Amino acid sequence: MLFYYLEHAERSAMSGSAYSQSLGRGLAILSAFRSGRPLLGVSEIGREIGLGRSTTHRYVATLATLGYLQQDVTTKKYRLGPRVLDLGFSAINSMELREVAAPHLRRLSDETGYTVNMAILDGLDIVYVERCRSTQAGQREIDLNLHVGARLPAYCTSLGKVLLAWLPPEEQATVLAGVEFTRRGPNTVTSQAALVAELERVRAAGFAINNEELAYGLRSLAAPVLDHEGQAVAAINLAVHSSMVSMEDLTARLSETVRRAAADISAHLGYRPS
Repeated sequence: MLFYYLEHAERSAMSGSAYSQSLGRGLAILSAFRSGRPLLGVSEIGREIGLGRSTTHRYVATLATLGYLQQDVTTKKYRLGPRVLDLGFSAINSMELREVAAPHLRRLSDETGYTVNMAILDGLDIVYVERCRSTQAGQREIDLNLHVGARLPAYCTSLGKVLLAWLPPEEQATVLAGVEFTRRGPNTVTSQAALVAELERVRAAGFAINNEELAYGLRSLAAPVLDHEGQAVAAINLAVHSSMVSMEDLTARLSETVRRAAADISAHLGYRPS
């Protein structure tokens, strides 16, 4: 089906300067592999997409070098490589993250009575991608004008600390080198050494807390959402007013609840604990 589309797209776009014939042919080769035909030889691929053997071999060799195809040692035929699987998981995660997470976030908010958020890391900031406001009467909230698309510094939020803690060490060091520490709440971490120590505690505990680091009166607890490779693609948290719950109660009573919700979302994204 994809090959059919590519073939007709090539015909209709032949005169267009934006169309890449080489890219189209490469995608056509990848689309020639199907569940019923996982292994294909160069000649078979050439017949499938209408190219000569030498031209097909050149494309196949390039795709194999890049990891999109793998050659079977015994038959010398080719199968789809791990890079194709990576692209598939990336597409699933990026397109379906909010859809997958939404019912879990609503359930967490209903179960606890608190506002629940989900965010991703973008450089030094977190970006809110989903919010479930508490519907229970009597809940106090701090108005930070947060909405989907809102950005906050990662270093002084529970969501950000989780996402920073799960970065690979070299990437984490690079990101932290760019942080400009500003006191935003009474307990804001204001040095890189203190933040590194905090991130180590977060990684060991499996969750992060924020005790009035972002704003006076705001407490929150966050846990990571992991993809099939164990990388934190997002984080979820619940936010409470300090008058509603103590830090001890927040951690003891709700940390496992938040972690369980994050684990449920992670499982839907293909994560399996080792």
